[in-house]
Amino acid sequence: MGALRQWASTLGFSQIGVAHVDLSSAEPGLLAWLARGFHGEMHYMASHGLKRARPAELVPGTVRVITARMDYLPASVPPGWQAMEFDRLKQPDVAAVSLYARGRDYHKVLRARLQKLADQLAGAIGPFGHRVFTDSAPVLEVELASRSGLGWRGKHTLLLSREAGSTFFLGEIYVDVPLPVTEPESVHCGSCRACMEVCPTQAIVGERQVDARRCISYLTIEHAGPIPLALRPLMGNHVYGCDDCQLVCPWNKFAQRASLPDFDVRPALDQPTLLGLWRWDEATFLRLTEGSPIRRIGFARWQRNLAVAMGNALRAGEHAAMREALQQWLALPPLNGDDHALVAEHVQWALAQISR
Repeated sequence: MGALRQWASTLGFSQIGVAHVDLSSAEPGLLAWLARGFHGEMHYMASHGLKRARPAELVPGTVRVITARMDYLPASVPPGWQAMEFDRLKQPDVAAVSLYARGRDYHKVLRARLQKLADQLAGAIGPFGHRVFTDSAPVLEVELASRSGLGWRGKHTLLLSREAGSTFFLGEIYVDVPLPVTEPESVHCGSCRACMEVCPTQAIVGERQVDARRCISYLTIEHAGPIPLALRPLMGNHVYGCDDCQLVCPWNKFAQRASLPDFDVRPALDQPTLLGLWRWDEATFLRLTEGSPIRRIGFARWQRNLAVAMGNALRAGEHAAMREALQQWLALPPLNGDDHALVAEHVQWALAQISR
């Protein structure tokens, strides 16, 4: 394990562990979560069934899972970053984009480096069966990470570490080699309920239970249709993801800065305003989000999210330029029927907030 840890560190990973593949004790919880419909429109969660909790069914021959942590907090973020992010949320005309999404798409970064780690292991022990994942397949990432000692599942369902809070990505290598397993971490949340209480939409419905249908990250990223009317006013200026439950978590005073430049903040996403982002056309959106996780939601959802945030800003006070920009958009000829209808409904809602 010593050599494996050294290779991982050189590749930018902060910590690795090794887990057993018997996750049978996690199956009842997964089934109950699906039965309550908490996965929303993420139909792939249900279609994969228990394969998510059975690594050897997903990749036949798997007997161990190497888990890896990679910190993403941008190196430029100063001390006191949580308070600064909360201040951003109090400024209605400013756009709030999740910290993890301000740089390069983590899928691309982790997958390539996990494969390099597997190649180095193969160079030491000989060829072996393996497959790498990072939020890209039916994998119980947090469950595997907690069982391998990378941290514990917080009440917001994210993995928490005493060394790094929760500002990190997880990746896995399924292997057919019986590597020695690492010991799990105990839970250190105690009676703290800060994450549950701060959630704007009250999506954390119980300890380690999230109703994705109410989660702002789900609504702005995974959800394809109209955002429910009752939830729009609660979303504030969030336009891509939500970090509130992480910002309030005491453990994130230990959050580690990223060692890779990939997660540095892009200039276009450094202190962006709602009006500035709304003025992007689709070509600008595609150019400025190239290689970014934001690009995968598409231009229509991006505009939908911005319209909701602008509506909340208009309700909070007079923003003449914002109102004018929305009205001008409605006057333009539609370019795509379905996408235009989706955005138009949210723009109309936003303008209706002026009189509220």
